[in-house]
Amino acid sequence: MNVVLSEEATSLDEVVVTATRTKFSNEKTGAVTNITNSDIENLPTVSRSITDITRLSPYGGNGMSFAGTDGRTANFTVDGANFNNNFGLSSALPGGGSPISIEAIEELQVVIAPYDVRQTNFIGGGVNAITKSGTNTFRGSAYTFHRNENLRGDAVDGQQISGARDKDRNTNYGLTLGGPIIKNKLFFFVNAEMAKTPTIANRWRASTNGIADPNNFISRTTVSDLQTVSDFVRNQYGYETGSYTNFPADESNTKLLARIDWNITNKHRLALRYNYTKNTSWISPNATSMDGGTRVSEARMSQASMSFANSMYSMDNLVHSFSFDLNSRLSDNLSNQFLATFSKLDDVRGSTSAEFPFIDILKDGQAYMSLGYELFTWNNGVHNNVLNIKDELTFYYGKHKIVGGMAFEYKMADNAYMRNGTGYYRYLSLDDFLNGAAPEIVNLTYGYDGERNPAARIRTNKIGIYGQDDWSVRDNFKLSYGLRIDGLFFNNNDLITNNAIYEIDYSGRNIDTGEWPDANIIFSPRVGFVWDTYGDKSLKVRGGTGLFSGNLPLVFFTNMPTNGGMVQYQAQINAANAAKMGFTMDEFAGGLVTDANGNANIAALYDKLISLGYPSTISPEDGTVPSAIAAVDPKFKMPQVWKTSLAVDYALPISFPFSVTVEGIFNKTINGVSISDWSIPTVGGFARFNGVDNRPIYPDGYRTGTKAFVLENTNRGYGWSGNIMINAQPADWISMMASYTRTTTKDVTGMPGSNAESAFTYVPTVEGPNNINLHNSQYTTPDRLVAFLTAHDKSGNHYSFIYEAWRGGANYSYMMVNDINSDGYNYDAIYVPTDDEVANNEFRFVSEDDKTRFMDYVHANDYLKNQQGMYAEAYSVYSPWVHRIDFSYKHDFAIKTNNTEHKLQLSFDIKNVMNLFNSNWGVAKYLNPEIGSEARILRYEGVDAEGFATFSTPSSINGNTETFTKSYSLGQCWYALIGVKYLFN
Repeated sequence: MNVVLSEEATSLDEVVVTATRTKFSNEKTGAVTNITNSDIENLPTVSRSITDITRLSPYGGNGMSFAGTDGRTANFTVDGANFNNNFGLSSALPGGGSPISIEAIEELQVVIAPYDVRQTNFIGGGVNAITKSGTNTFRGSAYTFHRNENLRGDAVDGQQISGARDKDRNTNYGLTLGGPIIKNKLFFFVNAEMAKTPTIANRWRASTNGIADPNNFISRTTVSDLQTVSDFVRNQYGYETGSYTNFPADESNTKLLARIDWNITNKHRLALRYNYTKNTSWISPNATSMDGGTRVSEARMSQASMSFANSMYSMDNLVHSFSFDLNSRLSDNLSNQFLATFSKLDDVRGSTSAEFPFIDILKDGQAYMSLGYELFTWNNGVHNNVLNIKDELTFYYGKHKIVGGMAFEYKMADNAYMRNGTGYYRYLSLDDFLNGAAPEIVNLTYGYDGERNPAARIRTNKIGIYGQDDWSVRDNFKLSYGLRIDGLFFNNNDLITNNAIYEIDYSGRNIDTGEWPDANIIFSPRVGFVWDTYGDKSLKVRGGTGLFSGNLPLVFFTNMPTNGGMVQYQAQINAANAAKMGFTMDEFAGGLVTDANGNANIAALYDKLISLGYPSTISPEDGTVPSAIAAVDPKFKMPQVWKTSLAVDYALPISFPFSVTVEGIFNKTINGVSISDWSIPTVGGFARFNGVDNRPIYPDGYRTGTKAFVLENTNRGYGWSGNIMINAQPADWISMMASYTRTTTKDVTGMPGSNAESAFTYVPTVEGPNNINLHNSQYTTPDRLVAFLTAHDKSGNHYSFIYEAWRGGANYSYMMVNDINSDGYNYDAIYVPTDDEVANNEFRFVSEDDKTRFMDYVHANDYLKNQQGMYAEAYSVYSPWVHRIDFSYKHDFAIKTNNTEHKLQLSFDIKNVMNLFNSNWGVAKYLNPEIGSEARILRYEGVDAEGFATFSTPSSINGNTETFTKSYSLGQCWYALIGVKYLFN
């Protein structure tokens, strides 16, 4: 009799019999990485985070980014429950990026291209975690981990880092306990963990002489100027800025997980789980965002600029999650799983500031000083609920395993977002602010009819059905084929049509802000196979092809009601907009707008705007047109990609397990995401520059109506990844893995930011943001090496190393200083001229010195040298290779009493261990601070009499300018974590 055994994927485990085999399927068809509990326990980790574990996937990138995609589109589940940052303000996981303790995780799986139709809701990759459960044996642990400012390096390349020994500590306390409540019947598992982190949120300090020293975190902003401004607003407006030397920073994190497993009968098993996480952290004010398509190249806390303590903001993250998992064996060949999960995810900002406008003060066109209530924090909170219900049947029939099921998902997100909710002023100089000159811009977002807490809501219902047949065609050939159908339905009850917007004609198109996209049905067929060529698992060929549908961060939907003119009004006032309303910016000269008591508050600025003709109330019949409209195309569909992969697994015929895997994945965008401005006409009729850089010139008043940023689909985009991996276990006390992955991903936009205009604007272009060329994804890590080694001996010593090396991770675009095409967005890619084009005066500089310095830089730069005669591509300049090794050592002191083993484990984990021996090792290089935080290496100076664009070269650019320099920051130094853990079982 020839019997072939295989393991199947399930989030369930047997709670009576203790087993070591994985709960995930080993019979994979596509790109899947299974990470065992042993891997999790041995992996070096200083942050003790999920992303420290997922880096074992060859396709990992930054954080939750996989295979060159936006981390916000990844899918993270715990026992089937949604643990995603669904709203998508960042790619970090909920709960401050750490929603569950790694001590509570039994196993973890990273899926890139699984051809199981049950796997869904991701484009790049998904992460599935299974929590620990109780058994018939009582098991538990109590642990503490600690790191502080003395357990890290304090220098890069021999240069001391300012403030490296300032207080910065994290102490983590926790426990786990599991066992039987009723033996063989009812079991429990609990995990509790708490961390307190006195830390430093801002290391920048003011200078005494106005000279920046970025290597030592010294800003050009002077102590005297900061003190002058602080005194001025205290005396003039009664406002306290807070300190400019001491910033709030302490963080805290609390986690709780409780799980019950109940063997109801020998045919029915129930698992219940509850998870709670609360995280509080402090963050510096937004770095560079401004209104009207403007973004400064230096952050508000940087070598160019400083802010105050009361402009910091806190982020409170709260997670509640429940799961109900009932498994029933209906007959010998038929079983059923009913899974219901609910997750409540809340993220709310806070501030120590009194009510006061946020103020930016510039110097030489760059950020210099900021103060006031942080511009994105007033009434800023996200409340997100997710309910999932699944019922699934599994039927075994001969050589077929047939799976069929139905799934339902409900999502709700409430978003209160009042950009500039306390008011915003921008002054061109410190003197302008102190002397009461007219500001460059004034903004205020306010609710209608006196509503101080307006919010936008989105609710969706998704219904899915799926079926799959796993067919053992032959003993050595398995074929899996299936179909998933998902229908997405939006709830329009929370929207109101703004007739004033609807009546605007955008070339025969109208925008209805009272309707979400039409209901749409998405089909996801998949086929996968595994061919055990010789029938002995020595050579496997596997692969598949299929469609995968994912999610888009909900923030891109709530932009529509937030900016739809019916929830709140966003007044953006500059000289041009003021003129349209019949006044000038002199209305705001003489200082901040105040009330009768001299307070610069919301009410005072609101009353001023109402007196100037801005609306105070709204009705759907009349409506009002905001300064910028955000909308969603009625035909919009959630992202979908077609994935195809092929892999070969070869086990070498030697005395110990040694296998080599070669795998390739190709992705083609089916429904990608883009944003266009319907008010911008085609550029075909626009005048163009003469010469080789002949981009269009946008005329004054080029828009056909109010700015309208519309979320749309595109089928442009593709990507591929190639991977080679080695796994070996030379002896039972040592195992190792090594892999190299090459990734290329092309898209039209990575949807940077979360605001509709930000996502539209911040992609470098030649002909304007409506005409973006296909380019390298901003999320791509093109080259990545990862290796993992773990070893132990009989004396209780455990050693593990993880080696990571990558090129990219910080991707830049060569751009222009100044808005060359006059589209109002300062994100213009440069043209890289050839030597002949420069010699023939087809590309013109304002001086010989500018010409020489720029071309010398081009000749010394590998990317630019190869790009001559073409425009620079977006996100195609990759930071250089980085090589790092993390190390973990654990020692067990074990004794056994009766049938219980007691173990005291001491641990020492160190990140970037080679940096401990040489401060030049393991240090990443980023864009040279002399160039700036953005690679703006050419300045547009204007057009000459012959219609040629003319250029100058920033003073920092010449043939000797290094594009990338070492990052002199603590993040480059070694960092250690010490731990003590008591375990019993």
